[in-house]
Amino acid sequence: MFTKTIQFLALALTAIALVPSGAHLFELPHKIVMSQDQYFIVQGIYAGWSAFGFVLIPALIVNLGLAYVMRSQPWPALLSLVAGVLIAATLATFFTWIYPANQATANWTTVPADWETLRSQWEHTHALNAVLTFAAFAALTLALIVRR
Repeated sequence: MFTKTIQFLALALTAIALVPSGAHLFELPHKIVMSQDQYFIVQGIYAGWSAFGFVLIPALIVNLGLAYVMRSQPWPALLSLVAGVLIAATLATFFTWIYPANQATANWTTVPADWETLRSQWEHTHALNAVLTFAAFAALTLALIVRR
């Protein structure tokens, strides 16, 4: 029962993490070409989205915990570990490129001189995180499928 609970939590938390990152990925082509005024207006829709970020730490912990729980089965354990590492990578990229852009723009309420560079950094890192999160979800799903 404990293993099933960990599996469910890993799958649910990783899926929840995929929702906002997927949204960022699919809106990128339309947002990246917006004028400054349009872009800053649209960025206002993200007020409150920081709550989604809180799922990443539990997703990381549960994926790594699942790898430990399934350590007697090499492939599922390795795939769960990969999922955890990919979630960790999304956190690293967030704090390296997205968070500094949020800070430089006061969460997109202030227009600095280099706003276009910050926009590119913000949008493309979110797109990368969508790919990383999807890869984590895929690795976790494979871990659960190949599990004995």
